[in-house]
Amino acid sequence: MPRPDRQRLRQRFIEFLTKKDLRMTAQRHAIIDSVFNTEEHFTADQLLEWSRRVDKSVSRATVYRTLPLLTECGLLREMDFGKDHKFYDPNYAEHPNHNHIICQDCERIVEFESEKIEELEDEITNRLGFKVKSQRLQITASCEEFKRKGACTKKQG
Repeated sequence: MPRPDRQRLRQRFIEFLTKKDLRMTAQRHAIIDSVFNTEEHFTADQLLEWSRRVDKSVSRATVYRTLPLLTECGLLREMDFGKDHKFYDPNYAEHPNHNHIICQDCERIVEFESEKIEELEDEITNRLGFKVKSQRLQITASCEEFKRKGACTKKQG
């Protein structure tokens, strides 16, 4: 998927904060830079680590307060894969209807889009008298490399 225009997304977030009477602080700038410098799905702890590389003053509290704002604004999607932590999808703003395969062995997350799935969604919703507004398809699978080798070189970490 092509990278989103970070400046436009940053401006969208600033406008969102302004409407909520919140400030765009230096810490929030570091968080935004970190969010839109990756295509990887990430956890709050990963975001904290990345943001502190940009600005050492970024606090855990600021990350945890900013993530719901980014989600509410529509720039991130919070995803629950049944783990003890949530993942965040930085590709949601530009591609809200993509799908995910999650490896239950190594937790790698792979995004994909499919015209056939979209056609099927349209067919089913039309037949039942609905129109698709959004969708989430999440497939849990086993990593073939993990099964063959007992370890996966693609493991996010």
